[in-house]
Amino acid sequence: MINEHHNLAIEFPEYKEKVHELKMSNNHFRRLMDEHHELDKQIRRSEAGNEALGDDYLETLKKQRLKLKDECYEILKESA
Repeated sequence: MINEHHNLAIEFPEYKEKVHELKMSNNHFRRLMDEHHELDKQIRRSEAGNEALGDDYLETLKKQRLKLKDECYEILKESA
């Protein structure tokens, strides 16, 4: 959905506490989360018309965001 937040705690409500725990204790997970958050902000700014990005570049950013989300999910599943 356009301009929808893709916060990991919202995306994975069943792992909300684990997201917070890993963010505080796992540097790799925190780095992935931070990258995901920054990409999400950039994508939402573009979709809202506040930042002009080419369609191909925007699609690349969305794929990167999805890859980071998948990596975070795998860490969450392994740590649960």
